[in-house]
Amino acid sequence: MAEEKHILLHSCCAVCASSCVERLQQEGWQVTLFFSNSNIAPFEEYSRRLGAMRKLSGITGCPLIEDEYDHEAWLRAVAGLEKEPERGARCPVCFRYSLRRTAERAETIGIRHFTTSLTVSPLKNSKVIFSVGAQFPGFEAMDFKKRNGYLRSGILAREYGLYRQNYCGCEFSFRPEC
Repeated sequence: MAEEKHILLHSCCAVCASSCVERLQQEGWQVTLFFSNSNIAPFEEYSRRLGAMRKLSGITGCPLIEDEYDHEAWLRAVAGLEKEPERGARCPVCFRYSLRRTAERAETIGIRHFTTSLTVSPLKNSKVIFSVGAQFPGFEAMDFKKRNGYLRSGILAREYGLYRQNYCGCEFSFRPEC
C-alpha cells in the first residue's frame, strides 16, 4: 500500500477503535494502532483496556504500538482542572497530551498521517478535538461518529468479545453510578 495512505490511529480503547479501524481500512488506509492513554486510572483499568487493544490488533491485523504509561506526567498536565466536569476545560488539555504524543510517535516512526478514535464517542466534542489536533502536523480530522460509527463500535465490540468500560478513563470522570 502506498506510504501516503498509512495512518497512526491514537486509540482510546478497543471498543472505540474497532469501528475506526474498519472505516479506515475500507477507505484504503494502512492502520497502525497507538495505545497512548496515561490518563487512564487505576492501572488495573489501563491494563484491561490494553489487553482489549492487543486482542483488537490480533483480530484486525493492525500492528499495535504501546506507549509508556506515565499517569504522573498526565496528572501534572491537567493539574488545577481536576474538578472540571466531563467535556469541561480538562478535556482539551487531555486531548493535547495524547495527540502530542501521537504526533511525536508518528514522526519518529515515519508515518505522515495520524488521527484519533476519540471522535467516535458521543461524549467527546469532535470540533474541540479537531481544534487541538490542528496544532500538530499530519493530523487528519476524521469524525468517526458519522456513518453510525458509535453504533458500529458497539456491534463490533460484541462480535469481537472486547472489554467495554463505563467511563472515559480518567479518575475525574469516574462516576460509580455509571
